[in-house]
Amino acid sequence: MKLLLDENLSDRVVPKILDLYPDSTHVKSHRLTHTDDALIWSFAQQHGYTIVSKDADFHQRSLVFGHPPKFVFLRVGNSPTSHIAQLLRSNYILLSAFNSDPNTSILVVP
Repeated sequence: MKLLLDENLSDRVVPKILDLYPDSTHVKSHRLTHTDDALIWSFAQQHGYTIVSKDADFHQRSLVFGHPPKFVFLRVGNSPTSHIAQLLRSNYILLSAFNSDPNTSILVVP
């Protein structure tokens, strides 16, 4: 599973999760910071990424358009990079099952 981390998450999370989520990346690596959510959505869709964000706008977009791409909504507020990385690592089985489920578009991780 390839994750695309939104700009509201630190790009320093990526190296901490690559062993579990190979080919994951951050929007910063693709010059997608400070851009419209529609561009990020389209990029994720075209390149097979699952979007990970704390942005409720992606939640709304996922409800309206479905998937692909799939969307993981982290409802954690301001959290250190280490906490975000641990959250993604500790929920690997949950995220994998979500990614494999053809009927779900959104996964909310509290």
